[in-house]
Amino acid sequence: MMAGCFLGVNSISKAFACETFEGTSVFRPRVALIIDDIGNSLSRTRQFLDLDIPITFSVLPRLENTCSLAMEIHKQGHEIMLHQPMEPHNAHLDPGPGALYVGDKTRTITRIIEDNISDVPYAIGVNNHMGSRFTECQHEMTETLKVVKRNDLFFIDSLTTNHSQAFKTAKKLQVTAARRNIFLDNTRSESAILYRLGNLMKLARKYGYAIGIGHPFFETAKAIGDFLKYYRNQNISLVHVSDILKM
Repeated sequence: MMAGCFLGVNSISKAFACETFEGTSVFRPRVALIIDDIGNSLSRTRQFLDLDIPITFSVLPRLENTCSLAMEIHKQGHEIMLHQPMEPHNAHLDPGPGALYVGDKTRTITRIIEDNISDVPYAIGVNNHMGSRFTECQHEMTETLKVVKRNDLFFIDSLTTNHSQAFKTAKKLQVTAARRNIFLDNTRSESAILYRLGNLMKLARKYGYAIGIGHPFFETAKAIGDFLKYYRNQNISLVHVSDILKM
């Protein structure tokens, strides 16, 4: 099931990246960590930058620190995505500025996404913020992904609903795309996040790759930092998410 998670991957064998370490060719599974909801706090972002590992930062548009944080992240050599707000099922949840809603006309979707891309410097991909309702609507996702494709960006389906049409639609449109495997911090405790990081590593070993999404919480940064002491002996590569998409 997960072997087909990524566009262009036809078998499990193709999912493994062959890399050379100290003159020896070895299969080294890859793990990509995405940190969502970047755009409000420099200090919360820096706790992940200070980990000194490849991380893909997904930046919300039209916030006070959106541009400055994207510039800082890029300066430190990390990867940036637009964290595109989309309508959730819960009408009491506000996805924030620059959001897409079910029923938006094509020209509205195009204008909003183009403006949001312009607002997040150095973005090379897009993933959805919230969007449990919006990503279930194939027509709206088709129009959204057409804009993503025209801007030569990739798309990561955050899978905020099991009924998401985003990845399937991306495949039809030949947009480079993938789906997240695990949310790391639905439970904000270090022990729970460590457990999910362990599961992420198991998936990577089994299928050759895995994508985990976390948020700018102190507990998440602390758990990742603690996990790094263990991971370094596990023959797994931590990479930016685009490196998995190239496999």
